[in-house]
Order: sequence, then structure tokens, then C-alpha cells
Amino acid sequence: MSLLAICQWLEHSALGMGIRDSNWFYFIECIHVFGIVLMVGTVSMVDLRLLGIGILRRQPVSEVTAQYVPWTWTGFGILAVTGSFLLISEAATKLYCSPSFWIKMSLIFLAGVNIGIFHLTVYRRLGEWDNAEVTPRGARAAAWISLCIWAAVVFAGRGIAYY
Repeated sequence: MSLLAICQWLEHSALGMGIRDSNWFYFIECIHVFGIVLMVGTVSMVDLRLLGIGILRRQPVSEVTAQYVPWTWTGFGILAVTGSFLLISEAATKLYCSPSFWIKMSLIFLAGVNIGIFHLTVYRRLGEWDNAEVTPRGARAAAWISLCIWAAVVFAGRGIAYY
């Protein structure tokens, strides 16, 4: 079965049609936007701390991550659920053929790779630089990459409505 056939099956399922043909679609989109704000906002706060800028620049990185990462995961969970519902409702007619959708998905994958590399490398030595005003070059690079990728994810996500 091809990917297009799977998308068509999803979109024509009772759940896909039910979401698309009801007022729930608008509600799900609104909650999806809330999830974006929650996740990208908290990721940005951690990234800004890693860059040594912003209101949290004097707090240890471990404290900032302890405060914000649970909210980041909450936002991610909201996005995963609402994004799945949105995908099911428009899988074939809107998303399968949308370059913006595929760019967004690729960027989210790259964000995950960036997080993985960061945690497997420089973050393992957090105890050495936790309180430093200037974090290691690798941490700053991961933060810049993260900020750029998440901004691009938001732009690509908005592009789905237009391209």
C-alpha cells in the first residue's frame, strides 16, 4: 500500500471525516497553536539561557531545564495529539501534496537530531559548566540551531495553509 493510499484511507475514515466536517476542526487547530506556543516558548527560554542572554542568564542551566523541560514535553504531547487529528482529517487532499508539510516534518526530525546530539555530547558534562555565564561552544551552537529550526517549523506550519 502506497503512502498516498494510506493518507486517503485516513482522510476517508470515520474519524477523519468526523473531524473535518465538524466544529472540532477549529478547536483542534486552536489547541495545536497553544501547543506550539507552549513548546516553542519553553524551548526558546532554555536556548536563550544556553546563549547567555535573556532573563534567566544568571540561573544555572540545570535549574532552567528542570523548570522548563516538563512544560516542553507537555507542549510536545499536545502537538502530537492535535497534529495527529489534523493529519487524519486532511492527510491526502491537503498534507500529502503540501511541500510546507514535508518541510515541517523534516525540520521537526532535524530538531530531534539536534536535541539528541546535544544530550549525547556537551550536556553530559553539564556539571562542569552549569553555572557558567558563557556556555561551551557546542551548547551555544545547539541553541542557535534549535532556535532557527523551531522558527522555521512555525513558518512551514503556517505555509501549509497557503502552499
